[in-house]
Amino acid sequence: MPEDTAGGMIANNWDSAKAQSMSEPEKLLYRSNLLGSDKRVTNYGGGNTSAKVMQPDPLTGEEVEVLWVKGSGGDIGSMDMAGFSTLYMDKLRALKGAYRGLEHEDEMVGYLPHCTFNLNPRAASIDTPLHAYVPKKHVDHVHPDAVIAIAASEDSRELTQKIYGDAIGWLPWKRPGYELGLWLEKFCKENPEAKGVVLESHGLFTWADDAEECYKLTLDAINRAIEWFASETAGKAAFGGEVQAPLPADERRQIASSLMPAIRGMISEDGYKVGHFDDQNAVLQFVGAKDMERLAALGTSCPDHFLRTKIRPLVVDFDPANPDVDGTLERLKGMVETYRADYAAYYERCKHDDSPAMRDPNAVVYLVPGVGMITFAKDKATARISGEFYVNAINVMRNSDAVSTYQGLPEQEAFDIEYWLLEEAKLQRMPKPKSLAGRIAIVTGGAGGIGAATAEKYLSEGASVVLADIDADALAATKETLAKRYSADVVSTVEMNVTREDAVADAYAEMAVRFGGVDIVVSNAGIASSAKVEDTTLELWDKNMSILSTGYFLVSREAFRMLKKQGIGGSIVFVASKNGLAASPGASAYCTAKASEIHLARCLALEGAPEGIRVNTVNPDAVLRGSKIWSGEWLDQRASTYGTDKEGLEEMYRERSLLKRSVLPEDIAAACYFFASDESAKSTGNIVNVDAGNVQAFTR
Repeated sequence: MPEDTAGGMIANNWDSAKAQSMSEPEKLLYRSNLLGSDKRVTNYGGGNTSAKVMQPDPLTGEEVEVLWVKGSGGDIGSMDMAGFSTLYMDKLRALKGAYRGLEHEDEMVGYLPHCTFNLNPRAASIDTPLHAYVPKKHVDHVHPDAVIAIAASEDSRELTQKIYGDAIGWLPWKRPGYELGLWLEKFCKENPEAKGVVLESHGLFTWADDAEECYKLTLDAINRAIEWFASETAGKAAFGGEVQAPLPADERRQIASSLMPAIRGMISEDGYKVGHFDDQNAVLQFVGAKDMERLAALGTSCPDHFLRTKIRPLVVDFDPANPDVDGTLERLKGMVETYRADYAAYYERCKHDDSPAMRDPNAVVYLVPGVGMITFAKDKATARISGEFYVNAINVMRNSDAVSTYQGLPEQEAFDIEYWLLEEAKLQRMPKPKSLAGRIAIVTGGAGGIGAATAEKYLSEGASVVLADIDADALAATKETLAKRYSADVVSTVEMNVTREDAVADAYAEMAVRFGGVDIVVSNAGIASSAKVEDTTLELWDKNMSILSTGYFLVSREAFRMLKKQGIGGSIVFVASKNGLAASPGASAYCTAKASEIHLARCLALEGAPEGIRVNTVNPDAVLRGSKIWSGEWLDQRASTYGTDKEGLEEMYRERSLLKRSVLPEDIAAACYFFASDESAKSTGNIVNVDAGNVQAFTR
């Protein structure tokens, strides 16, 4: 089984020699990155760190106290110096005079920009007062699984005292904001010997006057909790014990590949979703446990967990002892509809007069007994991170329920965070989604010039892309290049021979597990051959037909199966050739196979239209640059056919075109993007020639 993220003491990785030459802000960044590198310390984007630093005022030159604190929306594990907000401490203290009480605390966020030091454009977060009013130079606020297990227990105050004594205090639940900042200040003044505090249902605060000491305090507090839970839970069955054993790994992935496109189709009506599958040990232990459904229904505790995973997960009605996937698929629609109705009822129970309109009522987390966890979100990174948050929640529930009784956030408190007007304002400030956001594409021949250029175009417009190719080395190189530009989350590869039914089916199954389904299929895998008809062997003829005709059929057939399972339409793009319309001498096998592609696309356009599946063709011509088919015999053969050398061939193709221009992979990618995007939503069965003009290939 895959390795899980729970267990083990957290190592102190502070390098005193390295930190010695750092400024205080640099030490803050160093500390932040160290803490954020371990998801047991804090989840992605969660928690914040700060330092109060003496710096010269840019106007007066006088030394002033400046709060450096993680800005809004950052992640302490991956941030750089630009991720910190900087604010005048004297102005933050002056804010107390503007505070009109708890009912008006949200308005205090509007004052934070007035406290900005040195015109720093990084927006300050709602947690800024929590750091400002702690009377210590360095403050860490993190969300460790082990400490939240204390914070989420019914008797969290007693557990805090038992584990930490007076060294770490306790405060009851309070939504993050200005009032909680004042609570922390009051606690520090009344408990001057305390080195930190556990916030009920939230997380851990620690503080010190030295950066390294603060880091050590944070780790010590977490490790003490880890050690205590390890002792207290030794020999106890987690979550009430196992009632459903996990299925074998291959079977788990197969089932996930069947469920994910169906779920995706049901929940993408108002916007495309991307999926993530997780079957690590912690997840499998939870989904197969006796108490799973009871605990899952309680929801998560930490606000950061809750915002990423919604009020609660959807538990899929699946019996691993009698794995009836077809029956589960039949029941899925009812499960999804029930979840949506329950969510709508929750919204109606808890809404206020000024609450934002109800958002997407679909679940984010789907728990499948014996199989694992599926998460869906607007993009791959968010889906993956949402899964990580729920693993954090699983770790919390395991320990909390073993030593006490786990409790989630009260429903109204959960709603008030989810539909917090400040949270809504943050959502409204998000950039407009790119044109292919949430869509999933597969590009065959993805390691070649046209395939890689098309993949890059789709990635640049927000899609997740699977590169399929028979060339493993070229695939790896292309993935590495694209992942560096667009992140490893959104680029995946699969070795695929388009002429083999099993290879094509396996590739789609892998894509379903990796991303949740498919929306865009670019059939681009190809070869080229040149021979006079009397010299064309049956083997050469069959090879062309097998790859360029049968291969396109197999890829399209599997696409239709998955697209129909999703039921949300889709786009298939054939990269054919000018030679499919215009005959060329000495290339009868190639031209005939390409003509077959074009007519297959027309047939599929007829079949796909009732399902919203569009099928269109892009016809390139003479795309030499970056193309693998022009790097071998084909180049020599075509040069010989036209009585020129390799260097003169591109010039010859350019000059024979009507526009006298070379055709590049990026030009084909632009046409493939057009047919994949909503710009061509009313186009199917069409052909676009990208050949710089060739009268023989005119379609009319």
